[in-house]
Amino acid sequence: MSDQGGALAGLIVLDLSHVMAGPAAGRMLADMGADVIKVESPQGDDSRRMVPPSINGESAAFMMMNRNKRGITLDFKSDAGKNALRRLVAKADVLIENYRPGTMEKLGLGYPELAKINPRLIYLSISGFGLTGPLASQGGYDLIAQGMSGLMSITGEAEGRPPVKVGAPACDIVAGLLGTIGVLGAVAYRARTGLGQLVDTSLFEAGVTLTYWQSAIALATGDAAKPLGSAHPLTAPYQAFQTADGWINVGAGSDKMFRLLSDVVGLPELVGDPRFLTNKDRMKNLPELVEALTKPVIRQSSEHWLEKLAAAGIPCGPVLTINEMLDHPQTAAREMRLKVEHPVAGSVDTLGFPIRFSGSPAKVERPAPTHGQHQGEVLSRMGFSTSEIAALAPKASG
Repeated sequence: MSDQGGALAGLIVLDLSHVMAGPAAGRMLADMGADVIKVESPQGDDSRRMVPPSINGESAAFMMMNRNKRGITLDFKSDAGKNALRRLVAKADVLIENYRPGTMEKLGLGYPELAKINPRLIYLSISGFGLTGPLASQGGYDLIAQGMSGLMSITGEAEGRPPVKVGAPACDIVAGLLGTIGVLGAVAYRARTGLGQLVDTSLFEAGVTLTYWQSAIALATGDAAKPLGSAHPLTAPYQAFQTADGWINVGAGSDKMFRLLSDVVGLPELVGDPRFLTNKDRMKNLPELVEALTKPVIRQSSEHWLEKLAAAGIPCGPVLTINEMLDHPQTAAREMRLKVEHPVAGSVDTLGFPIRFSGSPAKVERPAPTHGQHQGEVLSRMGFSTSEIAALAPKASG
């Protein structure tokens, strides 16, 4: 929003996207101060129907992904709706869409057509597999991208078990972050040249991006990494250990940290064991190492070990549930749990913005819009007359 004073204040973004990857990019831009206008169909974003859970009938999923945005509706099946979007594009800086490739072109709203209206337009396209290549026309979801990017082959407890995806929709979220980075790069380019451009990323590439370590192994050796549970493919010990009352994570992957860990758990002799002398040795004999460390660790509580490990300077932490994370003092200290006032749902908890700016702080001030909530306000500010706004009034609600 242009009155926030954030890093992107004054930037007008048309967010035509739906569900998650595109809305995630729009949300990031909005939190940094951009005026993000959520443009929905008369039926509304599909995430409005992703219930339960809902709060007073409003989808929690939709509200999480679309806070800080203003909402309007346009029917792109009608000439009036298409023409209205073209008028908005003439005054916009960024457009976000995550339809199947070719959809916007069929509507006459693809980047080549819109760039003629506004050469400064930055057009972000997020799709399943990108705009080029043999799978460009294929639709994609987070699950499909996790499988094809290799993520599911390295996630889970051990080789030979059923494939497991990352619990969070990692490809959707990372694609949104990549899209945000792309838009910011295009904004910098436009500042130098005065020209907008097409920014193209995908869920597939988001998944591939998450395989840096495993791809490094494959490219160097030809070996395909395998699922290791919570363990690291390149350093040890660096994983979760069971305690008397739960699980803790321990990051002791260097020789120095391994010596400290061995002392803390009362097994200093591990340091001189030929099986564990170097990181290479520890990786080679990881099952034996984990077995040796687990024997003392499982006899005491998580709190006991976290105190001793932290006092020794060893990176460690509890394995929390989502509710425990949301209630953690560090979450509060970093303002990662906030409240916004929604006109229907009332006081709604949401996640904060994960980056701190010393000079242009991000803000979470506006709840997600109800369907078409800001139709008159937005269109009036963008130069539409009262009669034109009335003609574009939504004929259906989601």
